[in-house]
Amino acid sequence: MQPMANRAKSRILAVAATLAVLGGCGPSASTPTSTTPSPAPSASAIARATPTASAAPSSATPLPLPQGSEPVDLDPALFAGVAMDHPFWPMAVGSRWVYAETDSEGNEQRVEVTVLDETKEMVGIQAQVVHDIVTLDGETVEDTIDWYAQDSFGNLWYLGEDTKEYEDGKVVSTEGSWEAGVDGAQAGIILPADPQVGMAYRQEYYAGQAEDAAEILSLDEQVEVPAGTYDGCLKTRDYTPLDPDIEEQKWYARGVGPVQVVQTRGGTSIENLIEFTPGS
Repeated sequence: MQPMANRAKSRILAVAATLAVLGGCGPSASTPTSTTPSPAPSASAIARATPTASAAPSSATPLPLPQGSEPVDLDPALFAGVAMDHPFWPMAVGSRWVYAETDSEGNEQRVEVTVLDETKEMVGIQAQVVHDIVTLDGETVEDTIDWYAQDSFGNLWYLGEDTKEYEDGKVVSTEGSWEAGVDGAQAGIILPADPQVGMAYRQEYYAGQAEDAAEILSLDEQVEVPAGTYDGCLKTRDYTPLDPDIEEQKWYARGVGPVQVVQTRGGTSIENLIEFTPGS
């Protein structure tokens, strides 16, 4: 479930922000309610948290949350050997999420996201490979490879995507594809390690192609989807300057990942988690 820019042409993608405290979501009978987001705050927040899988070098300092087109210099040493265990989107190999997305006309697409047992070196970092495929009536309409990596402070970074859109079995567009460090593209944060309400940050940057950003709206949400009912969830507002008339809100459940996405501007699509299988 990559950020929204690539799918905004036909729909809004579900898939980012998080809490640095582990724990499962408990059952609840409530469903989420939409709120009107406040304007994006200043960029003074810092991406920091207690190191997770491995300790950060003593000389390392957390980077500010990336904004817009700002360049970021990622130290590969901060990513080496770090498990993809972010509490709001753990990405163990073999993890699989299945979503049903319904648009304003009632069309339902199936979105399947799987963490592959593969990595790719990008800007000196071994990025985890995640496969995201969208089908309509059994036919592939979009096939994407995403690359993620988690640093030792606990931040989950997005390093790029290779996406293809299909019509009648043929590739008709690769718009939105990018790789960190190639042609000026810059990595972004999908899930900050220490989220606070009001934090805003870029998720990706490739000029004119991929410029998604997010703002944290809440840290204590309730969500009911076909896969289950969750509370204590994190909620974000996702947007892009490439199309300011489009926005969506996302909900993340602890120990699971993204569970719901609702388009709040520019359309009325909704994406719900229907199945989750954790990896090992």
